[in-house]
Amino acid sequence: MASLQGKTLFITGASRGIGLAIALRAARDGANVAIAAKSSVPNPKLPGTIHTAAAQVDEAGGKGLALKCDIREEDDVKAAVAATVEAFGGIDILVNNASAIWLAGALDTPMKRFDLMQQVNARGSFLCAQACLPHLLKSANPHILTLAPPPSLDPKWWAPHTGYTLAKMGMSFVTLGLAGEFGPQGVAVNALWPRTIVATDALNMIPGVDVPRCRKPEIVADAAHAVLVRPAAGFHGRFLIDEEVLREAGVSDFAPYAVDPSKSLLPDLFLD
Repeated sequence: MASLQGKTLFITGASRGIGLAIALRAARDGANVAIAAKSSVPNPKLPGTIHTAAAQVDEAGGKGLALKCDIREEDDVKAAVAATVEAFGGIDILVNNASAIWLAGALDTPMKRFDLMQQVNARGSFLCAQACLPHLLKSANPHILTLAPPPSLDPKWWAPHTGYTLAKMGMSFVTLGLAGEFGPQGVAVNALWPRTIVATDALNMIPGVDVPRCRKPEIVADAAHAVLVRPAAGFHGRFLIDEEVLREAGVSDFAPYAVDPSKSLLPDLFLD
């Protein structure tokens, strides 16, 4: 089986949730993982910090590096990337996982929230790619994997929460552009999105979501692993769905990924 042993991953928003799950899956292979996130001190509402995540990476068999980094800040990102290269000698993989969410209509979206989503989601993904690419281009098998949905102009995905959809689709369009520019140079630039809603700690902050009908973050982590071990050459511009990736990798039993296998699953946003 292909492995991420010895590879260096720079993962944004990896102090908890899907980002942490991806980090721990890579760690089990013996990868180096830079945990780039804002959470340097415990939050009473959301468990996990960059320090606890890095410790978990170490315990899982990898090498963790805790980096306090607000991806809205160019200097933060440049410093975090430089620290990763200094610690591990380079960067092989960027995972754009960090994302801000506000599921409300136009009249109920404060501009502070609107700005936050645009700055973190699309701009943050672009900035992290820009900072990592000089190092990725030196890697033997470079990947950029962004947690973003297949692009869609269907109004049904825009009308309920234009601000969030714009920010999230912004990540998708950044993926398209970077894939077109750097795919021919050997960088695998792709996106990954879950088929169903994934139960994360942040999800608990959103009222009305039936968590037992969700899947665990490990399904996205296993799918990300299956993507990131693939040869990068000629593999770019794809909008991948976690379940489809895992089926292609030979997985047929998805019950272990369910929070409650007896419940019907909730489809994620942006997927028909």
